[in-house]
Amino acid sequence: MVFWDWLTHEWFTLLQSASIVSGFLFTAFALRSETKTRQISNALAITKNHREIWSTLFYNPKLQRVLDSEIDLKRSPPKREEQIFVNLIILHLNSVFDAMKDKLVLKPEGLREDVGKFFALPIPNAVWNKMKLLHDKEFVSFVESCRTEHSRTN
Repeated sequence: MVFWDWLTHEWFTLLQSASIVSGFLFTAFALRSETKTRQISNALAITKNHREIWSTLFYNPKLQRVLDSEIDLKRSPPKREEQIFVNLIILHLNSVFDAMKDKLVLKPEGLREDVGKFFALPIPNAVWNKMKLLHDKEFVSFVESCRTEHSRTN
């Protein structure tokens, strides 16, 4: 009986409270859905940029040396266009790293191994050693740890 008395006097307050809680739950669900949508959209944009950078290898055969693991840099140092290409990859990787750090994109599987393999190549290694001074410490630390992990496994 006491409950019914309370309900007849406080029904509006109860309804308001239930509406507020429902609003919070709906907002939380919408934000989570928006976050997932944004992460997927960002991943698609990153993939597009990645594809554009790497497709230059197909259109410019002179860049094939970048992927050569047997090149002697003392006899044939990196050419300007190779340095520019590797620098574009470094800048792209830095953007992806920042996006992952801010949870704007999910970390791709195998990223650390891919980064380690790439920077183990002579030309990317030489360009990285020259350019890493221009990047923030956290990004440099990430790349260096990928390189270290790769050198330990190979």
